[in-house]
Amino acid sequence: MTHFSRRESIKKLGLLSGMTYLTPYALSACVEPKNSEKKLGVALVGLGYYSTDLLAPALQMTEHCYLAGIVTGTPAKEKIWMDKYGIPEKNVYNYENFDSIKDNPDIDVVYVVLPPSMHREYVERAAAAKKQVWCEKPMAVTAEECQSMIDACKDNGVSLAIGYRCQHEPNTLEYQRIVKEGLLGSVQRVECAAGYRENRTNHWKQKREMGGGVIYDMGVYPIQGVRLGSNMEPIAIKSAKVWTERPEIYKDGLGEIVEAELEFPDGVTGWIKTSFAENINYLNIYCEDGTIEIAPFQAYAGNKGKSPLGEINFPYEVPWQQANQMDQDALAIMNNQAMKVSGEEGKRDIRIVEAILESAQTGKRVLI
Repeated sequence: MTHFSRRESIKKLGLLSGMTYLTPYALSACVEPKNSEKKLGVALVGLGYYSTDLLAPALQMTEHCYLAGIVTGTPAKEKIWMDKYGIPEKNVYNYENFDSIKDNPDIDVVYVVLPPSMHREYVERAAAAKKQVWCEKPMAVTAEECQSMIDACKDNGVSLAIGYRCQHEPNTLEYQRIVKEGLLGSVQRVECAAGYRENRTNHWKQKREMGGGVIYDMGVYPIQGVRLGSNMEPIAIKSAKVWTERPEIYKDGLGEIVEAELEFPDGVTGWIKTSFAENINYLNIYCEDGTIEIAPFQAYAGNKGKSPLGEINFPYEVPWQQANQMDQDALAIMNNQAMKVSGEEGKRDIRIVEAILESAQTGKRVLI
């Protein structure tokens, strides 16, 4: 029986002296780069909350990449970021001159952190500039767009990674290990929910044309949860429901809350819920010999849980997840390895999103 206490996890994973977050490579499959002194220069495209509060601070912690440039449509932000992070003016771009980034040797990676409706354009433009590409989740609004992004990166000989930070983090890796090794017998059912109370009324998340609606923003988390928790791919959406409790905000059928029942091979079932109306964050994996309970299962400050085998709780602090994700992806690029979370992975989730929306609209079972 394995029991992961906080003390044991700190000892095993080697916390940095005086700090409480994990060293980024404690559970990484990556190896040190051949040129360990090299750091990849990252340009953030879009300077909203996620870039400002999480990615930029995380890039101050990373060992194998650094914040080299920015792309913003708001001129007032340029000097603020230049002064705060020491970014030279030649590494500051707007959406009009973005394509000239191809001539800047300081920029190795372009990280697209924009509303989902803009992902395809800027991933393809970054690929055409021969830059490695990281793209935030959800990958895009349609599976067709996802495929176009995959093709653009392949055609230009650059890598594409999707920003699923949890796939890099140790608590997620641990529950996956338990399932993959069959330590609790076979999986029978997986239930997963993710949501929070979204009180903004005029954000892109409330605009269909920008990729709004809860199923895209928060919905990919429980989709990931049931996929990783079952170690299977769903074969059908049995049923789905999309609704809103605030029609004055989520208009014309745009989903504030979504539930879906999924079918997996071998009779395994799954259920997801995602919401902009309530705070929910858990993953339950029902196995033959017990249940794995992860709550929260996708929190910035750390996921944790338990099973009959013991506690699952490798501790860390914000923004370690983001730093770990970017460092692992940087190492993969430097070592010419495949991205842990590829464009194909992002596309799979969007195909499931499309099937959920189709099932909700038609009231029928939809094959994936």
